[in-house]
Amino acid sequence: MKKLALALSLLLAFAATTALAAEDGKALYAKCAGCHGADGSKTAMSKSLKGQSSEAIVKAMQGYKAKTFGGSKKATMENLASRMNDAEFKALGDYISKL
Repeated sequence: MKKLALALSLLLAFAATTALAAEDGKALYAKCAGCHGADGSKTAMSKSLKGQSSEAIVKAMQGYKAKTFGGSKKATMENLASRMNDAEFKALGDYISKL
């Protein structure tokens, strides 16, 4: 019985964390939508995010934070990335990958 209770507790904790990460990604993306579009397909100021993998988004965000990634319009992205951590990059990447 104790093992079942522990297993259920772990499952509920995982489910809550996963749901929270998805909500965090959605909230974080609200800052991105102005340039990238609500669905990630806007290309006026940047390339489309739609269809990119979570890993690609995380790698790009880490590059912006390290100032080793991006083109001539990278200052805005460097500024945004500098205020985020790896967990936020992951949540954002997971959200964008599902747009």
